[in-house]
Amino acid sequence: MPGSPYTDLDRPPLSAARLRRALVAPNGPWARLELRAETGSTNADVTEAARADEPEGLVVVAERQTAGRGRRGRVWQSPARAGIATSVLLRPGEAVPDRGWLPAAPTGYGWLPLLAGVALVEAVARLAELEATLKWPNDLLIDDAKCAGVLAEAVPGRSPEQPPAIVLGIGLNVTLRADELPVNPTGLPATSLQLAGATATDRDPLLRALLRAVADWYDRWRSAGGDAVASGLRDAYLAACATVGREVRVLLPNGDSLTGTATGVDPDGQLVVTTPTGARTLAAGDVLHLR
Repeated sequence: MPGSPYTDLDRPPLSAARLRRALVAPNGPWARLELRAETGSTNADVTEAARADEPEGLVVVAERQTAGRGRRGRVWQSPARAGIATSVLLRPGEAVPDRGWLPAAPTGYGWLPLLAGVALVEAVARLAELEATLKWPNDLLIDDAKCAGVLAEAVPGRSPEQPPAIVLGIGLNVTLRADELPVNPTGLPATSLQLAGATATDRDPLLRALLRAVADWYDRWRSAGGDAVASGLRDAYLAACATVGREVRVLLPNGDSLTGTATGVDPDGQLVVTTPTGARTLAAGDVLHLR
């Protein structure tokens, strides 16, 4: 059947009804879920919703993205139904009295992409039974090859008093074959769960596990007032991070570079690099590329 989502039996379509039953309140942690057969970018879709005052908790999932984005405008694309492409809307600066959540300080927002990375590691370990690591700030690696990426974007409020919303996007390669892998401009090879030998590549349970893990860690972080240390997020991230302890070369947006040892992640989620001239702390926005 031309155009049918069932033409590739290794890549069955997701079911919006089943996902909503599992993930949307009252049975799940999210407020609303939209599944799209195709879209330009799930991050762009959620950003548009945020600007229209959509409440926290929207999830957008796409079977195929035609203009998916990574950091610094890099392209993230894959064949239809070969991966997971999803974005969620968070409003960490707003209090949620029913859950006992106070507004989180903007200085802690840098932890949100790292939080997504921890959720990815947990979901991949639980469902695919693969050991994955994190490259600061936004890559999931399996055997030193990139299998997933995270992109967090802030959406300014309509007034200076309104805190920004955060759109958290995740792209995970699930059943991409070797000839379908994207070329990574950073030089890091790409892989997929299937190529890495995953025991399971069914996107439905993978997506459920991922979104539940994101919601769980977000709940812990918000319940701790946006404190990554008190919530356990910092320890969980450091346990999964392959960058800390390695010699790194950091390319900066102005063309300069620095070389040193990545010695930690500070309480605001910034990478600490110890160089011959002293320690430097780097936010994700300060880094063009890290090798």
